[in-house]
Formats: sequence, C-alpha cells, structure tokens
Amino acid sequence: MKIKYELIKNTGQARLGKLKTNYGTYDTPMFMPVGTLANVKTLTPEELYNMNSAVILANTYHLWLRPGADVVNKAGGLHQFMNYNGPILTDSGGFQVFSLAKKKDITEEGVVFKSHIDGKKLFLTPELSIQIQNKLDSDIAMSFDECIPYPATYEYAKQSTERTIRWAKRGKEVHNNSRQSLFGIVQGGEYEDLRKYSAQETVKLDFDGYAIGGTSVGEDKDTMYKMIDDAIKYLPLDKPRYLMGVGEPIDLLEGVARGIDMFDCVLPTRLARHGNAFTRKGRINLKNLKYKEDFTPIEDGCDCYTCQNYTKAYIRHLITCEETLGGRLLSIHNIRFLIKEMEEIRESIKNDNFLEYKENFIRQYKNSD
Repeated sequence: MKIKYELIKNTGQARLGKLKTNYGTYDTPMFMPVGTLANVKTLTPEELYNMNSAVILANTYHLWLRPGADVVNKAGGLHQFMNYNGPILTDSGGFQVFSLAKKKDITEEGVVFKSHIDGKKLFLTPELSIQIQNKLDSDIAMSFDECIPYPATYEYAKQSTERTIRWAKRGKEVHNNSRQSLFGIVQGGEYEDLRKYSAQETVKLDFDGYAIGGTSVGEDKDTMYKMIDDAIKYLPLDKPRYLMGVGEPIDLLEGVARGIDMFDCVLPTRLARHGNAFTRKGRINLKNLKYKEDFTPIEDGCDCYTCQNYTKAYIRHLITCEETLGGRLLSIHNIRFLIKEMEEIRESIKNDNFLEYKENFIRQYKNSD
C-alpha cells in the first residue's frame, strides 16, 4: 500500500502525526537510522526494534553495486534479504552524484561516475534509479535528484533544480511497484526563489511524500534553517515531509519546529565508530583520558542497552583497543538517544510545551564539557 500521513496535532509548525505503512503505523516526527548496505552498521534488526526504531534507510547506489538489485529481488526484496520487519526507505543514488560525480559528467540523460569499489564507469539515470528501487521493494523510494553543492552560483543552482524536476517526472513515469510509495525531492540550493519554484513544481507532480534535499552540505546553520523555511511553506499539510541527511540533536529540534516529520543521518553510527557519544550535555569523546576510570554509564537515566549494562571506562577500553564491540555499544546508545529525543518531542507537542522543551534541551546540550 502507499504511505499515508495523518496529522494529529500541531503546535505552531511542529507536527504530531501518524505514518501508515505496509508494516504498521508509526508516530512522527521520527528519526530513521541509516543502513547503507542493508544493515545499520554492526546492529541486528532485534536491537533496532528494542530501540523503538521505525523506518530505516538503505542505499540504492551501494546495493546496485553489491550484491545487485536482482539478487535482492530474488531473495524476496529488502525486508526478506535483511530480515527487517519494519518499513524501509531507499535513497535514489542522488547523493552519490554529489559525492562521486564531476559537474561535467552530469547531463540531462543521467550521470556518469566511477565506482568507489573498482573505478568501473557507471551510468545512472532517473529511470534506472527507480527501476532498481522497484526491485529492492522498499516501502518508500526516492526520486533521482542532484544534491546541489554549497556554495553554488545562482545559474548553476537554477539549471540543476530545473533538471531535478524533469528527472522526478521521468522517474515517476516508470515507477511500477504498487506496494511502494514514491517521494519527490525539493532542491534549490541557498536561493529562496529556487526553493519555492522547486517545491511548487515538485508538488504539482503529486508524490506520496516530499523531501527537502541539499542541506547539511557545508553551509552554516542559519543558511540550512533558511533552506528549510524557504521550501516547507509550499509543501502540502497532508503528506509527510522528510529532511534528508540531518541528525544533529539540535538540528532535529529546529527541523521539527519548521514542520519536518522525518529525519535520517549516518551521524550516530559514524560518531560511535570514532568513540563519540551523544549526551544531554553535548557530545563526549570516550577516548579522552578522563574516562579511563569512569565507572558510570554514558548517561545516567538512559534506558538503552549500553547504559543499562556498561560503563564509560569499559567502552573506552574497547575503543582504544579497536574492539568492534565498542563501536557497537556506542551505536546502540547514539541511535536510541535520537529516537528517545523524538519520543520526547512528540510528547511535548502533545502537551503543548514543545517550545519550552526545545529551549531547555538546547540550553542543556550546549553546556558540554
């Protein structure tokens, strides 16, 4: 079935909603862990369920290369292949255009770039991106787009934005998986009129949901928040709104305050692999010597498996010895931290005190050591 969004309540622009999927109904706003290669790094589906994870992400480009869309299709689709009994969203490969392709290799037809694995020449088009995602059988597929770098000239951003809209239309025309929803992506760079144009034209194509892309690509926070403001006012109230690639705890609050329902980011697991943990008082680095004999959990009162069972001193030992378990335990904590933050945000909207919660959270979070 197609994703359906129900708005339950709003406080200002912050929205409390329900996302109805093939795998049940989930509360929004939500944070979605990223499982690039059909796994959230080092974690099992059971661990994700225990954190109250809902939608997770997988990466179209990476799965296209390994193991291949046909292999996943033969396995019965992504859910069967990775044994995740919950909704899955696949990105389009558009971010790899941003990270791997050269500007000269982006044409109207599609994008030429080299495989990050063996340097082999690849050609990805809007149609192929959608066809791959149809085979992966995710619950939500994303339109193929170009993530505009920051900074970009107005002329470049305009041409790219117009092309992304044409690509979205082409992808929609070939989409043929009735169980799968298709989201459009708003681009436009840092330019207010282009964000407006992109949002309005993308909405005209009538997607099942809408994403705001091209943020968190090197711009300052004020610019990022303005990019959201410039786009979101033109998105329909009865469809889900997804801010791509954003996962800093304060950015989640700022996104919710502007009307975002869904977020994703590799940040919690990437930070974990480098020994960093989210806490209410900001990010901490467990490699620091001061944690060598700290026999307390990462955060008092945290309900995650890691904090219930292990100390900073032990995790620091694992990280400094490059034991995989260290990154695993920190990944569990970091993902649960963001999911828990979203649970509290939903409760604050429900209780009409979201702005107070936001201010208190930010004040405490910035009091980092």
